Amino acid sequence: MADPRGFITFGRRVAPYRPAADRIGDHRDPALPAQRGLVREQASRCMGCGVPFCHTGCPLGNLVPDWSELVRTGRFEEAAMRLHETNNFPELTGKLCPAPCEEACVLALNDDPVTIKQIELAIVDRAFAEGWVRPRPAAAASGLSVAIVGSGPAGLAAAQQLARAGHAVTVFERDEEPGGLLRFGIPDFKLEKWLIDRRVDQLLAEGVRIEVGSAVGPSLGADDLAARFDAVLLATGAQRQRPLRLPGADLHGVEPAMDYLTGRNRSVAGRPPAAAITAARKHVVVLGGGDTSADCLGCALREGAASVTEIAHGPTPPARRTPLATWPEWPFLLRTYPAHEEGGRREWELEPTALAGADGGVRVVHGRRASGAEEAFAADLVLVAIGFAGVEDDPVYDQLGVDVAGGTVAVATGGETGVPGVFAAGDCVRGADLIVTAIADGRAAAAAVHAHLARAAAAPAA
Repeated sequence: MADPRGFITFGRRVAPYRPAADRIGDHRDPALPAQRGLVREQASRCMGCGVPFCHTGCPLGNLVPDWSELVRTGRFEEAAMRLHETNNFPELTGKLCPAPCEEACVLALNDDPVTIKQIELAIVDRAFAEGWVRPRPAAAASGLSVAIVGSGPAGLAAAQQLARAGHAVTVFERDEEPGGLLRFGIPDFKLEKWLIDRRVDQLLAEGVRIEVGSAVGPSLGADDLAARFDAVLLATGAQRQRPLRLPGADLHGVEPAMDYLTGRNRSVAGRPPAAAITAARKHVVVLGGGDTSADCLGCALREGAASVTEIAHGPTPPARRTPLATWPEWPFLLRTYPAHEEGGRREWELEPTALAGADGGVRVVHGRRASGAEEAFAADLVLVAIGFAGVEDDPVYDQLGVDVAGGTVAVATGGETGVPGVFAAGDCVRGADLIVTAIADGRAAAAAVHAHLARAAAAPAA
C-alpha cells in the first residue's frame, strides 16, 4: 500500500532546468534528469486514492498509483511494465504532455499535486537504460494487412498495436522522416529527435513497415491503397492553420507559425528548409498565447532575434489555482514554459487591429488594450500562432469517400468512418489536441480495426 504520510513528509519537488543563459545557445533539452532518490521521494507522495481521479484525468487511463507505488519501493522494472500497458510512448508524453493527470490529482485540492509526469519520464528513461524496453513482435502472422496514413503519435501507436496483433502494417508518411509534427513541428529543445528514432527502431523490429516520402492522395492513390490493404486507418493530423484576417496580413514577413517551426526543425537537423524564414536580428511578434507561440519564442531567441513579443487577445490567466472551483477539470491558468525564462515579453488582453509596413514588408503591429488604449509594436517578422482549423485540403478524403464535416473526419465509435474498412484517429478526428489523446485514439482505433479484421476473416466466403 502507499505511504500514508508521504505527502505530509515531502513537498512537491521537480528536477531543475539548465541555466537559461546556457540552454539558449543550443537546441538540447533544457531539463536536467531527475535523480533516482528524488523520484522515489516524490512517488511516495501518491496517496493510492480509493478513487484515483488521475486515471480519468489521463486520456490513456494510466495506472498512476500502481506505478508510483512500484517506484517508491524501488521496483522500476515492474513499474515500466505497468506504464507500457497503457502508453506506447511514455517518454514522448513525459516530454510533451501538459499532465492533465496532475490537475486531477486528489492532492491538488489542498496541496501541490504529485509530480506524475516526472515519475513517468524517470521510469521509461530507466527502462531504456537497463534494456527493459525490447521489441515485441507478434508470435504469428494473421495474413491481414493494414495501411496507416500518417506517422504522428496516433498513427505510430496504432501501428504498434496492430503489428503486435499479428497484422502486416505499412505506415505511409509524406515527409522524408517519420514522426509527423513530433519530427517537424515541435522544436528539438522540447523533444530531441533521437527519442523518435529510438521508438521507430522498435516498431521496425516488430515488423512495422514505414514508407516515407509517400503522400497518399496527391501522389499515391488512396483508392488504390484501399484495394491493396484489408483496412485503412487515417491518422493525418489537423495541420490547416487558422488564417489571420487583419489589414496588412498579406505583407511580406507575416508567416504561419508552423511554417517557421518546420523550417527551423529542418535547419537544426541539417536539412534545407522548405521556406527560409528567419528571426535572426529581427523584431519578432508572435500572435497567440499557447504552446505554438512559446515554441516560436524559444526558436526566435535561439536564432538571435532583436526582440520577441507574444501577443494574446484573451484575458490574463490567473497565476494561482482555485481547485475547489475547477478540480478535477483542466483549469484556466497561466502556463509558463522554459522558453519564457529565456527572454521575450508576453502581452495579454491586447487585440491586434492592423499590421503596417514599408516597401511591402511588415514593420508594425497595431493593437488595442481592453481599456481601449492603442499600442504599436515594432515587427520585422510576425508569426501567426492563432490555432488550427482542421484537416488540410487533401484529395485523400475524397478518394476514400470519407465525410469531412466541420474541418475534421466524421467517425462513429472506434473511429469507423462509414466507409467499410476505413477508419480515422487522432487530430484529424478531434482537431488539434494533446499527444496523450492522440496515442489513446490510436490505440482505440487499432482495437476497432483488429475487431473489423477478425469479423472479416471469420465471415464465410461469398
